[in-house]
Amino acid sequence: MSFRAWSFRARPFRAWRTRLRRAAGSIALACGWRRRLFAFSAGACGALALPPLGLMPALALALVPAVWLIDGRVFDASSRRAVVRGCFADGFAFGFGYFLAGLWWLGAAFLVEADQFAWALPLGVLGLPTVLALFPAAGFSLAGFLWTPGPSRVLVFAAALSASEWLRGHLFTGFPWNAFGMALGGNLLSAQFASIVGLYGLTTLALAIFSAPATLADKPFGARAFAPGLLAAAALASLFAFGALRLARGETRFVKDVEIRLMQPNMALDDKFSAKFGREIVERYLALSQLDRPPPDGDAMLLVWPESAFPFILSRSPGAVADIAAALPLGGFLATGAARVAQAPGAPADEAEPERLDRPVFYNSIHVISSAGLIVDTYDKSHLVPFGEYLPFEALLSRLGLKQFVTLPGGFAAGHGRRTLTVPGLPPAAPLICYEAIFPGEALPQERDAPRPGFLLNVTDDGWFGHTLGPGQHFAQARLRAIEEGLPLLRAANTGISAIVDPYGRILESLPLGARGLVVGALPEAAEKTPFARLGALWSALPFAAAAAAGSIMAFLRKRI
Repeated sequence: MSFRAWSFRARPFRAWRTRLRRAAGSIALACGWRRRLFAFSAGACGALALPPLGLMPALALALVPAVWLIDGRVFDASSRRAVVRGCFADGFAFGFGYFLAGLWWLGAAFLVEADQFAWALPLGVLGLPTVLALFPAAGFSLAGFLWTPGPSRVLVFAAALSASEWLRGHLFTGFPWNAFGMALGGNLLSAQFASIVGLYGLTTLALAIFSAPATLADKPFGARAFAPGLLAAAALASLFAFGALRLARGETRFVKDVEIRLMQPNMALDDKFSAKFGREIVERYLALSQLDRPPPDGDAMLLVWPESAFPFILSRSPGAVADIAAALPLGGFLATGAARVAQAPGAPADEAEPERLDRPVFYNSIHVISSAGLIVDTYDKSHLVPFGEYLPFEALLSRLGLKQFVTLPGGFAAGHGRRTLTVPGLPPAAPLICYEAIFPGEALPQERDAPRPGFLLNVTDDGWFGHTLGPGQHFAQARLRAIEEGLPLLRAANTGISAIVDPYGRILESLPLGARGLVVGALPEAAEKTPFARLGALWSALPFAAAAAAGSIMAFLRKRI
C-alpha cells in the first residue's frame, strides 16, 4: 500500500480523533450553566445503563465526560482547594442527574394515597436525588484531590467514586439502590463475577472499564492513550467469558419432591384493600393459588404470598388462618407476608383484644402456616425503609407534617436481626422482605453457627410504584443476591416481578409486572458456597482498598515528578 493510499484511509480516523478532542475540550473548559448542564446530562445518561433498560454503553457516555470535567478543574484551578470545591460542584450535578433519572419513579408512591401525600411529591422526587448526589460529589472531590495527568487517572476516578458508593450503601442505614455496578450486575453474563467480588467489586470494575475511553482524547495520541481503552475492552470481554463459562458449568439441580407456588395477585392499593374486604381478599388469594389442584403424590408444597398481603393482623384472625389451613394440602405450607402486632415491654397483656394494648408494636413479618392451622415460624423485618415504614427523627419531622407511608401509629418496629426461617421438610430459608434484598453481604442470617440456608425467600409489594422502572430495578438487585451467595431465589411480589431463580441468576419460571396468576416450579438446589459468600466482608472493603492504593501511588508519582 502506497503512503498516499494509507494517508487517505487514515483521514477518517484523524477526523474522528479531532472531533473527540474538541468534545473533551468543550466539556473540560465549560463554565457556568453549560458546565452544570454537561455534568447533569452525563449523570442522567448513566441511568440508562441500569436494569431493566440495561443499555451498558450508556455508562461510558456518562463516565467519560465525568473524567474530562475533572481534567478541566485540575487544569484551570489555582489551588488544590479550588480543585476539590470545583469537583464537588461537578459531582453534585452529575449525581443529581444520575439519581433523578434513575429514581424518578418514586413519585408514584406519593400518588397512591394522593390526598395525604401528593403535596410531598417534590420532596421525594427531587429531595432524595439531592441528598444522594452528595456521595458522587464527595467521590469527585476525592478524585480531584488525588488527580495527576496521564492514563492512570481513570483508576483514581474509579477508586474514589467506588469508595463514595460504598459509603452510600452503609451510612445512615444505607441506600445502595442503583449502584454503578448494576450496569454489569443487570446482565446475566457479566453479573456472574459478583459471585467473587459482589456488587461493590462490580462497581469498581464498571467505573474503571467505562471511564477508560476518556484517555483516547489525551495528547500525545499514542500507545499510552490507547492502553486503558484496550485493557478495559479486555477486562469487559473477560467478564463475559467468565460468566459464560460459569453458566455452562453450573447445572441447575432441584430438591427432590418439592413443588413451589408463588402467588401474584396484582392487587391495587386502593379502597378495596381494607379490613372490611378481608374475607374476599383471602378467598381471592386461595383461588389464585389453585389449591384445588394438589401437588404430585408425595411432593411437599410451599406456597408463597407477597409482602403485607392482608389488611388485617393475620396472627390475630383465627378465622382467616383456619380458612388457609383448610385449603392447604396435607403437609403443605404457606409462607406469607403479614403485619404482626406484639405487646411492648411494660404494657398490660390482652391477647384477646390487641387494640387495647397500651403500647402495641407492629412488625412487617413473614409467617409460615401449616395445613394444621399453626404458625410454625415467623421472621420480622429488621432493615426498614426510612419514610416508608418508619419516620426518622420522628419528634422533629412529625411537627412539619411528615409521616411514614404505612398507616400505623409510630410505623413498623425493626426486628431483632437476620435469622433463618424454618419450613418443615425444606432446607432453611433466608428471608428477605422487600427492601432487605438490595443490601449485598447482608442477605444471610447473622446467627452464629447457623446452617447455610438452602434458598433466599423474598416477598415484596412493589405496587406502590406502578408500571415504572422501579420494580424491574428491584428484581435485578434481588437476583444479584442469588448470584453473590450461590443460592436460589423464590420471589413473590404483589404486582410483579415474581420468579423462581436458580443460584446462577437464571430465571426458571416467572410472571411479569402487572400480571395476575401463579408461578409453579421446582425448588432449585443451592450451588457451592461462592468466594463472595466466604469473604464478603473482605470484598466489601475493595473500594476503600483501591482508593487507598490509588492515593498512595499518586502521592509517590507527585514526589517523583
